[in-house]
Amino acid sequence: MSQPASIDGSGAALEFTGERFTPECVREIWYEHWHRYVFACAFAEGRRVLDAACGEGYGSATLAASAASVLGVDIAESAVAHARQRYAQQANLRFEQGDCTALNCGDAQFDLIVSFETLEHVAAQEELIAGFARALAPGGLLIVSSPDKRTYSEKSGFRNEFHVRELYRDELLDLLRPHFPFVRLYGQKLLFQSAIWSLDGSAGGAQVATSRQGEPRAGLDYEPLYYIAVCGREPLTAELPRLALFGDAEESVYAHYNHEIRKNMNAGRRIAELEAELAALHEQTRGAAQADARPAVEASPTRSRWRRWLPPGLR
Repeated sequence: MSQPASIDGSGAALEFTGERFTPECVREIWYEHWHRYVFACAFAEGRRVLDAACGEGYGSATLAASAASVLGVDIAESAVAHARQRYAQQANLRFEQGDCTALNCGDAQFDLIVSFETLEHVAAQEELIAGFARALAPGGLLIVSSPDKRTYSEKSGFRNEFHVRELYRDELLDLLRPHFPFVRLYGQKLLFQSAIWSLDGSAGGAQVATSRQGEPRAGLDYEPLYYIAVCGREPLTAELPRLALFGDAEESVYAHYNHEIRKNMNAGRRIAELEAELAALHEQTRGAAQADARPAVEASPTRSRWRRWLPPGLR
């Protein structure tokens, strides 16, 4: 997959407020957001694409590298203005300001619609999905993502101030199926994995296992943090992957992990050194106090007077 040149950091960056991702973000959030668009690129080639709630525009630009045309729509005028300037060099890409819960782009205009991490930001979720169904051409695909309310918020105790209504798995499916009878649901989560891959180009299936309490089990036995749904009004004839992996050759998350480990190890060594110095100072202080106390006791006037009153045999 080719990557638009302007995504490498050239051009002014959109301010990160926490509401929408920008490609300057790093580590976990970078992996999560980029992977969704990389996943969608497999279905974008030669198609008319709508990126609904496109935000900064990096994902629309990525899709445009293989799509026939891409329209990015976002409700924030500042995001649209930024995207128009930063990705202006791509002739098959345009951006428009608009409310994705009330699309005004005509019926059956797109072969692929993607909308990542949008549902939870709006109250009019039914209107959003119904609008996507109208805008999608026969045989088209809708790909949406949304955090799982149970793992994203309830288990973690985290509250995202920009989320209006998060969904459980069944709620997401109930929202999609009245308009899209055929849904393939994927889970997404950043995982720590050991990878083994063929270096000679030989074909074969994927062998996947997860250890739970020391017992290996077949498959990825995790609770998803996000759901990604591929939806169609007709049977899903597109070649849908069973497993999609994504990483960066620089291993930014791993590098950050190693950096934090080194910091903790250095801090641990320094703490041990300070504890040893403190123990030595305590020992010196205790020795000095004992040395000062001995002459004072022997020269005590009270003790001298006491000795004078003792009988001669007990002195």
